[in-house]
Amino acid sequence: MTKVLLTGFEPFGKATLNPSGEIVKQISGDNIVTAILPVAYAQSAEALLALIEHHKPDVVISLGQAEGRTQITPERIAINLDDARLADNEGVMRNDVPIVVGGPVAYESTLPIKEFVAAINGAGVPAAVSLSAGAFLCNHIFYVAQDRLKGTKVRSGFVHVPLMDEQAGEFPGLPTMPLDQMVKAVRAMLEVL
Repeated sequence: MTKVLLTGFEPFGKATLNPSGEIVKQISGDNIVTAILPVAYAQSAEALLALIEHHKPDVVISLGQAEGRTQITPERIAINLDDARLADNEGVMRNDVPIVVGGPVAYESTLPIKEFVAAINGAGVPAAVSLSAGAFLCNHIFYVAQDRLKGTKVRSGFVHVPLMDEQAGEFPGLPTMPLDQMVKAVRAMLEVL
């Protein structure tokens, strides 16, 4: 059996919810370890690496919220850059900061992202491959995980999810998706594995 580590994030900024964390709360299984990471540069990376070290998963899938997206979007590339317009939950702002000094410019996901997209679409949920995980916490942990796991057999990567319907009031005018659809999408990805 494939052992999967599935992570989401706590709410950040002024938001009271984070769909990635809410999805993780609804997924369980014999070989699935779930965790909700803090939205803080140092702590999120430390927490993720500690979970990988402790649980020794075969697959690591990290989820995060992407306002404005209308689809579930497995990310293709993590870049070696923290460069965000907002601070993390500890108030830390990073602009033009390499994540790993001297590290490669980018890493590719080692997840079967095109198969994920096909499975999610097959489950009736819109999905597409994304080429940019941004340069905030989502990209940060994606890069850190790829850097730690390079040269191993562990497959890892990042998947962005839209805002959930319950966030419509906090993010007026931005697209949302029902939480149950997102949970269905993640289950479809797990089936691929």
